[in-house]
Amino acid sequence: MWLRVFSPDTAEVSPADLAEHLLAHGFAYEPHFKGDTHGWTTGELRPPVGSPVMLARYLTKEDDLRDDLNAYAAELETQTYSPNHGMLMEKVIQTKQMVTIRKPVAHADEAALDRLCDAVVSFLARRLGGVYQIDSRGWFTADGELLLQEY
Repeated sequence: MWLRVFSPDTAEVSPADLAEHLLAHGFAYEPHFKGDTHGWTTGELRPPVGSPVMLARYLTKEDDLRDDLNAYAAELETQTYSPNHGMLMEKVIQTKQMVTIRKPVAHADEAALDRLCDAVVSFLARRLGGVYQIDSRGWFTADGELLLQEY
C-alpha cells in the first residue's frame, strides 16, 4: 500500500524531526535517510524486527513528477461525487513536493503499522502545509479529516 503527501512547499522536513515525532508517539523505528544537494531523497524507517517502511521525496523542479501529478489531478477531476474534488485537484496541480510512503507487504502487526504510517503522513502534511492520500482510503487534510473517500 502507498501513501502520498502533496505539498505546495519545497522545504525539507528533517529526518531527525520525523524520528523524534514518531518516538514521542511510541514508534521505535530507526531512521536511515539518503540525500543529495536538495535534501533527503529516500529513507527507511526500520522497526526493531521486520521490514522497513520506505519513503521517497520528490521535488517537481528537480524530478520528473509533472506527469504523475497530472494523472492524480485528472483522476480527482472525475470524482464529482465529492464536493472537495476540485479543491484537491488544485492542490495536486500546485504541488511542489511529493513524499511517498510504501508499507511493507507483510507485517506482524498491521494495525500498528497503519498507525505508524498515519502518523508519518499527517506529520509531514502538517509540516509542509499539504494534504495526503492513502490508497483505497482516500484524501485527507493534514489533521486527518477525510476530504474524499476512495472506492
